[in-house]
Amino acid sequence: MRKCGILLSISSLPSDYGIGTLGKSAYEFIDFLKKSGQYYWQILPLNPVSFGNSPYQSFSAFAFNPYYIDLDILVDEDLLKKEEILRFDWGDDPCRVDYSLIYKNRPEILRIAASRFDTQNRRYLNFCKDNKFWLDDYSLFMAVKEENGMRPLSSLPANFIKKDKDFLNRIKSELKGKIEYHRIVQFLFYRQWINLKKYANYNGVHIIGDMPIYVSADSSDIWSEPELFTVDRYMKPVYVAGCPPDAFSRHGQLWGNPLYNWTKHKESRYAWWLKRINQAQELFDVLRIDHFRGFYSYYRIEATEKTAENGSWVNNDGEALIEAITERFPRLQIIAEDLGFITDEIRRRMSASGFPGMKILQFGFGGGDSEHLPHNFTRNSVVYTGTHDNPTTTGWQTISPAESVAYAMDYFNVNFSGKLTSAFVRSALASVCDTAIIPMQDYLRQDNRSRINTPSTIGDNWIYRIKRENLGDNLTEKIFRLTKLYNRI
Repeated sequence: MRKCGILLSISSLPSDYGIGTLGKSAYEFIDFLKKSGQYYWQILPLNPVSFGNSPYQSFSAFAFNPYYIDLDILVDEDLLKKEEILRFDWGDDPCRVDYSLIYKNRPEILRIAASRFDTQNRRYLNFCKDNKFWLDDYSLFMAVKEENGMRPLSSLPANFIKKDKDFLNRIKSELKGKIEYHRIVQFLFYRQWINLKKYANYNGVHIIGDMPIYVSADSSDIWSEPELFTVDRYMKPVYVAGCPPDAFSRHGQLWGNPLYNWTKHKESRYAWWLKRINQAQELFDVLRIDHFRGFYSYYRIEATEKTAENGSWVNNDGEALIEAITERFPRLQIIAEDLGFITDEIRRRMSASGFPGMKILQFGFGGGDSEHLPHNFTRNSVVYTGTHDNPTTTGWQTISPAESVAYAMDYFNVNFSGKLTSAFVRSALASVCDTAIIPMQDYLRQDNRSRINTPSTIGDNWIYRIKRENLGDNLTEKIFRLTKLYNRI
């Protein structure tokens, strides 16, 4: 069955409170997807954001982003009053997320809601029990960070880092209220998300979730089980992740995430990973795993390095992990993000998993017979015009070499660059790939002011939002017509 969908982060939805949430606009977007004939809604990670507001740098691989909790739903549940919400400044630009305001005001309004929450609620108690393996440590970790001015893990009190029992018992008592607050907030998100996903599935819309392969150096994951990562006794990374220099980055990309101690993971029969995948299969219908090639071969950089130039590739037994996952979760659908530098050997090993990889049309016009050109596509693939790390397709035309744009125009037989975005979209939908995912910006033909993220930069990333009026009937009819034209309904 040929299927298609739209890529749009939760944060990018319309909202009166500064950032997209799991409330009315999310339900309306599902209605929009249904009317447009879309089978999938692909989102970005749901984890809390930390450094640079990136969902790929999170305080926990298991926790949820409290920014996405819908405040109006909390009003309906008598946990907030409308006038309380309106006392706060949520910004005045409907096209941008102002993270400074969100960082300042979201916790304050959520603490009011948490203070009214019934902690004897049966669903809440069951949630805490079922998620105890990560929730307790995460809630304590965040409470301690807040007590210490949100300093990073390696700068927190030594007794906390060493897990001194007397210290932990005392701090758990002193910070009891703050710890409970974080548990409540996680439950509020979970409840809203499960309700939203049920609505999506009922209406024939399936959620593609996104799992970052690595965790942040400043995370409860590191503090909870440091033996699973390449960190020293002070919780500081010894080796970190990234990718080597290439045509897109002269010095490579230094991500800074601690690498895994794969020996320990294998000894535990990948218990941590299986817990993570088990959570994902409840939250999503399909799971995209970021940097999938890192399971088979990863780029290792000493943490003292300032760039990624002096790293080296290290082989890993990714087959053992994939076998453990597929045996435990035989029905789970996975998309393997297989972009970047990949040798023939690694490509062969990854392909053996049977998971579909990704094709990015924007990558196809750098010269030569690229695997990202439609005539080289295979059915068991997911095609995108671009991803969250790419420019918009309209923006791609303005920043790419002239010969690449000319190549694309010739390839798609268009005589005006203004038609290229439409040509990219049509080509993705017309391709042989079983699944086609189009970023919302490309349907709207928006330029790079609407770009989600520019890798290896800090600044205006992750802030893009759409307006309610963007999702009108004309766009619905246009997308439905294209979807039907290329037999993806």
